[in-house]
Amino acid sequence: MAIQSRSPIISLLIPAITTALWFILLCGVIYPLATTVVANLLFPYQAQGSLITVNNKVIGSELIGQNFAAPKYFHPRPSATTKTGGTDAQPYNAANSGATNYGPTNKKLIDAVKGAVTAYRKENGLADNTPVPIDAVTNSASGLDPDISIANANLQASRVAKARNKPVAEVQKLISDNTTGRQWGFLGEPRVNVLKLNLALDK
Repeated sequence: MAIQSRSPIISLLIPAITTALWFILLCGVIYPLATTVVANLLFPYQAQGSLITVNNKVIGSELIGQNFAAPKYFHPRPSATTKTGGTDAQPYNAANSGATNYGPTNKKLIDAVKGAVTAYRKENGLADNTPVPIDAVTNSASGLDPDISIANANLQASRVAKARNKPVAEVQKLISDNTTGRQWGFLGEPRVNVLKLNLALDK
């Protein structure tokens, strides 16, 4: 009596299920664990979120902006994650990262930038014809940008110095000391991390 062979469906299902389980194990367990271990061994600071601590207390990440509004602090780039109205304003909300997606000819964007330019000049005691850096009045693509341009920082220096009763030159030196150059010497522009600069001010 001949032995009955396995059903064709079973013959197809076994290798399919085995392959699926193998890839789940490889891509869902082994690979994430391996990259986590390697990252923590080679780049522990970055792997943990580039967190900044003061007196052993985490106060933020150098990768995500914070909402500094007091005159004695440098102010960050506008955040697209800010909700309008009421008490639900959440600037630099990492769970809501994103830009406005307005095009350059969009009237809402044009009006918003005009209003931001006027407010920026007034806030920093600038003349009506003072050129305003683009990063001071527009959102970044992520809405979480932690850095500002050197030009933006320098235009805020007088306001910060006045609020702290410090010489402007002293504040400008802090800007220089906390400036990060182009990545690898040629990518991007020199910039200042707002959280680090404000921490330097408080010291």
